[in-house]
Formats: sequence, C-alpha cells, structure tokens
Amino acid sequence: MDKLEAIGERIRTHLDEKNAARDRALRHSRTLIRHCAMAIRAVHREEREAAQQHLEAGREILDDLKRDLGPYPDLYFAGYTQDALKEFSEANIVYALVAGAPLPDPDELGVDYAPYLGGLGEAAGELRRRVLDILRHDDRESEAERLLQAMDDIYGLLVTVDFPDAITGRLRRITDMVRGVTERTRGDLTTNLQQRQLRAALRALEEKLDGR
Repeated sequence: MDKLEAIGERIRTHLDEKNAARDRALRHSRTLIRHCAMAIRAVHREEREAAQQHLEAGREILDDLKRDLGPYPDLYFAGYTQDALKEFSEANIVYALVAGAPLPDPDELGVDYAPYLGGLGEAAGELRRRVLDILRHDDRESEAERLLQAMDDIYGLLVTVDFPDAITGRLRRITDMVRGVTERTRGDLTTNLQQRQLRAALRALEEKLDGR
C-alpha cells in the first residue's frame, strides 16, 4: 500500500496544477472578453486606434490562455474558454468588416473553427448596429448596403454548416439570429430609401410650385 500513497500524491499534485490552470483560464477568459467588448465599442465610436490596442491586448491574453491550457484539452474546450475565443473572433471580424478590410482568417487569429463561426454570426448583429448608426447620422447608403451584403454573405456561409450543435457550438441558433437581423436590416434600408425618394419628390414638387 506504500505505492498507493505515492499514486495519491501524484494525483493530488496533478489536480492542484490543473485547478490552478482552470482558475487562470477563467481570469484570462473574462479579461479577454472585456477587451473584445471594448474593441467593438471603440469601432462603433470610430476610435480605430483604441480598438486595435484592445485587440492586441486580447491577442496576448489568448496566447497565454492557449499556453496554460495546452496540457488540459478538456479545459481548453470548456464553455468559458470557447466563449472567449468566439468573442475574440467577433471583435476582429467587426473591426475588419467595418473598415472594409479583408476578413480575418481563423488560422491567422489562432482560434478553432467552431468559435470562429460563432463569432462570425455574432458579428452580424454588430454590423446591423453599424448600419442603423449610418442611416441615423450619415445617410451613407452605399456604405450601409456594403455592410448588409457582408451580413448576407455571413448568413450564406453559416446556413451551409449543417452539423450537430455538439460540434459547432450551438451554431444553428446563431444562424437563425443572423437571418433575422439581416432581414430586419434589409427592411430598414428599404424603408430609408423609400423615405429619401419621397422627400426628393416632395422637394421637386415644391420647387416646381414655387417656380410658377
């Protein structure tokens, strides 16, 4: 039974180290999600330098997270870790698409495909917010249409990923959300265009009447 005590000690040491890694992963995940939220907020405020700083800080945290959880794949694929990877993907995608830059690749971001797809879907909601801001303030319809096209493209990809939720991380729910926000955004753009045409027609009529 002397061997049993040695085995028990080895197991306790392993679990202590794993528990410490889990605690660090939880902290890293929360901090990473916070940086991603701040980056997206900065994008909407057109503070690109601040957004980039948050994304760079997030990249460093992601590297630490992956390094700490290398020996513990079950912790790496736990919900809180995958959520953080999804948020990191979303923030980078929003940053790029709003700027009209190339879509970031999941391999370049260093994230797995399932959280990347989730981040892609969540980004569509942020693009809708951007479109509405444009229509309220700038009236740059061509820019709004470009973002709507990006939302359409995202939905067009997600709807083809037909695998169980256990593999894709509940992607079906996100895909349904993307369809809804895309259609609502399309409706908002159509309404905005009709209102602009109506205002233009009324101005033309007023000018014609004034010229009599």
